Amino acid sequence: MVLPTNASYVAEDGHISSPRPSSLRLPVIFRRLHRLQQMDFELAAWQLTYLCLAPRRVYRNVYFHKQTKNTWARDDPAILVLIGACLCVSAIAWGVVYSYGPMEMLNLAFFMILRDFLLSGIVVATIIWLTANGLLLSPPSHSTPADSRVEWAYAFDVHTNAFFPLYLTLYLAQLPLLPIVLKENWVCLWVGNTLYLAAFIQYTYGVYLGLNALPFLIRTELLLSPLLPLFAAYFVSLLGFNVAQHVLGAYFR
Repeated sequence: MVLPTNASYVAEDGHISSPRPSSLRLPVIFRRLHRLQQMDFELAAWQLTYLCLAPRRVYRNVYFHKQTKNTWARDDPAILVLIGACLCVSAIAWGVVYSYGPMEMLNLAFFMILRDFLLSGIVVATIIWLTANGLLLSPPSHSTPADSRVEWAYAFDVHTNAFFPLYLTLYLAQLPLLPIVLKENWVCLWVGNTLYLAAFIQYTYGVYLGLNALPFLIRTELLLSPLLPLFAAYFVSLLGFNVAQHVLGAYFR
């Protein structure tokens, strides 16, 4: 598995060249997944907690990480392991609700981790990476560092951070609300659709915070533009489209 990274370089005349793709390689955070004894689970748990309470505080750490390790992206995969464990717990809980057997629960956990988190994260991170480096970079200058570009691994970090509040909303909070959100009346439809709206607002805002933390990006408020069609779709759905019924019907068919 190889993922894109980009690098800029300084030309002989001292100007920063246009970006060019560097070698494709697996990010460090994935290469270290097998080193459980070296992972800082305490820090990862702290980050997950503050992603819900004060997400800006988490992104203050990226400056320290850049100064000490010369990279914006985290290199400790502990947070991936914790999110994977959370998804496994959710798979068991949802499996119990839908009367799944052990193998069906295992299959559900596999899809939650691989499809919902990792594969969707790769797609979203690539979109973030391309958008940020193509549209949001500040104009080059002599004071701009040569490495002032968004790393693909950092874009995946942004997805990871934004995913956890969405996980709490849709994978955990939705579970006890199932008897409500699946009912056939407008109030229950409103509760369910609002739950999904809140989850994707959290995700969109998390992506915005992640890129807004980088000092060499401008116009990061453009990352909030998906909220416009999101709110439009939400208000249209209140006319009678139950999002929870359709999503869960497709997910657990």
